[in-house]
Amino acid sequence: MSRVFPAGRALRTFEAAARHLNFSRAADELGLTPAAVSYQIKDIEAQLGLALFARTSRSIRLTPAGEALAGAAADALDGLRRATARARRLARGQQTLRLSVGARFATNWLLPRLPRFRAAHPQWELSFDISDALRDFDAHDLDAAIRYGAGRYPGIVTHRLFSTVVVPVCSPRLLEAGPAPRQPRDLAAHTLCYVDCRPGGVVWPNWALWMAAAGVPDFDDSGCVAFTESSHVAQAVMDGGAVGLVERELVARELAEGRLVQLFDVGVTAGGDHAYHLAYPESGANAPGVAALRDWMLAELGRSEA
Repeated sequence: MSRVFPAGRALRTFEAAARHLNFSRAADELGLTPAAVSYQIKDIEAQLGLALFARTSRSIRLTPAGEALAGAAADALDGLRRATARARRLARGQQTLRLSVGARFATNWLLPRLPRFRAAHPQWELSFDISDALRDFDAHDLDAAIRYGAGRYPGIVTHRLFSTVVVPVCSPRLLEAGPAPRQPRDLAAHTLCYVDCRPGGVVWPNWALWMAAAGVPDFDDSGCVAFTESSHVAQAVMDGGAVGLVERELVARELAEGRLVQLFDVGVTAGGDHAYHLAYPESGANAPGVAALRDWMLAELGRSEA
């Protein structure tokens, strides 16, 4: 009987189960069934001749042997992820910049301006990791990231880009189809949608918060429609049937071109002192590609303000 820890999927399964101490949550992460996770753990224990988990009818916990192996399994997987990222960095070459960015920032701010970056820096090719998650730069093969938050991360250089104000917007067709709302309370006659999220643990502005800022403290928001992505809010608004709370800075082009209309001169600051930041490791601060991206983004912000 083999006494060597099995590699591959078995290692990932054990690490996830040890981290969650719950086979169902481990199964969700790995795309397996709880029964499959349980079977793999039993198979690992049989191969090693060790009990790694103590099971009861309601919970599981690591045995001393399981605790001894859990940290090593996590370190092994982390080492493999970092080595794979280094290999990918070598394979993609030195002229490719890899940027992690959230979908709403990419769609509404970065992509419309991307042709100007390519014209100014044709030697650099940008590739993207579209995610709102805080990525490990080394483990995910990243040169830089756009992140929303307080901008304070150990070992990371950040440049504040802009904070954002959430405002109500609608399609011009909605105003053409019926009487325009004359006061904030009139918006209750329409379908109201918003983004339901907590970036950095901060509650994103919802309709109750906006109405309170607009002088309507008793607003009942139970009929409002919540989306997990701002792009879904924007789509509902562009289709003409809803009023949505959106980040004004990320729909500036649509407002300027008349495809969206801001309703009322009332905005709610999102996240207190939170803002969008360009972030990159201190070790990469002098990399030519990162410097080019940084200088271009800061110049674009000056262009927008002008």
